[in-house]
Amino acid sequence: MCGRYRLSRRKQIVEERFDAAGDQDWEPRYNVAPTQPVPIIRQHPKEPKRVMSLVRWGLIPSWSKDASGAAKMINARAETAHVLAAFQDAMKRRRCLVPADGFYEWQKRGSARQPYCFEVKDGELFAFAGLWERWKDLNGNWVKTCSILTTTPNAVTSAVHDRMPVILAPENYDMWLDPGMTKVEALAEMLEPFDARLMRCFPVSARINQVKNDDAECARRVEPETRRQSELFA
Repeated sequence: MCGRYRLSRRKQIVEERFDAAGDQDWEPRYNVAPTQPVPIIRQHPKEPKRVMSLVRWGLIPSWSKDASGAAKMINARAETAHVLAAFQDAMKRRRCLVPADGFYEWQKRGSARQPYCFEVKDGELFAFAGLWERWKDLNGNWVKTCSILTTTPNAVTSAVHDRMPVILAPENYDMWLDPGMTKVEALAEMLEPFDARLMRCFPVSARINQVKNDDAECARRVEPETRRQSELFA
């Protein structure tokens, strides 16, 4: 799964990288957590431009009676999203990019859990494959939410976790965002594990465990408490 990630770039840098414009601002984040507002990038349905906006992380299906299950819908399995009622309509019509420059996973070590940060190359910006949805609350207000797709792990992530978020190759952004592309079978090849040769990971402080901690120290490399990273990947 993917339950925490990092987006430490300023809005202007993200806009330039993904050729998108938005009217909502945010501060660099080092510990993005479920149910919080996160930036996503969508293709405008009627104009040839990308739009960036803030939505809540944790998808609420349009037919849901309430928002109680949102925290459990932060991820959707790439293998089944096209057939599950909660995700299939979004998979067909409402796909998005979720910008990030790192994500976190925890490795169990007995009763302890060591967090690791995963990056693409030297911490460059990338995009998760995401789905977004619209839901109307009891007051008639529209609430926009999103979920991040996950897939089987690559050689880097498998040492820590049995799933990883889908990281899209830049050449696939246009097709993934295209609202006219409704044949989900054609998108399957994009949802494979990212090339492990382009990724790295390192242990980080347990500060990341607390949502209230959201600063650069959360993503700083540390020495694992029990054994060295070289032993983990030996």
